[in-house]
Amino acid sequence: MKKNLLPLFSAACLLAFTLGCYSTLDGRMRMGTPMGKDTIEGRYQRSVDEIFKAAKDVLSFNGTLYGENTISKTLEAKIDTRTVWVAVDEVEPKVSRVRVQARKKGGTSDVDLASEIEKQIALRLPR
Repeated sequence: MKKNLLPLFSAACLLAFTLGCYSTLDGRMRMGTPMGKDTIEGRYQRSVDEIFKAAKDVLSFNGTLYGENTISKTLEAKIDTRTVWVAVDEVEPKVSRVRVQARKKGGTSDVDLASEIEKQIALRLPR
């Protein structure tokens, strides 16, 4: 009896630690692994509108932009099979920040893609 119980208990613990929910930058909850870093942040001395326009251009160039919220300044796009969220907000009067979150199809984090998108946004900003 104890031999049958140990594998079942191990499988239940493994399932509990690997499945869960994570929150996106637009405030929603999605199924996936909550462990792992998935968000990259950059701060720039630009207005929120300049960064938001650059982020829209980058996401449209790399994939398909299918979610835009102009009130909270968030974007959602599909790049290959990955989902990318971008949020832009003002930190100080002349400093704005951009946060980029990327997740793979199964819900695991993709920090490499988030970093690449954040760099492209920085390069797309007007001088």
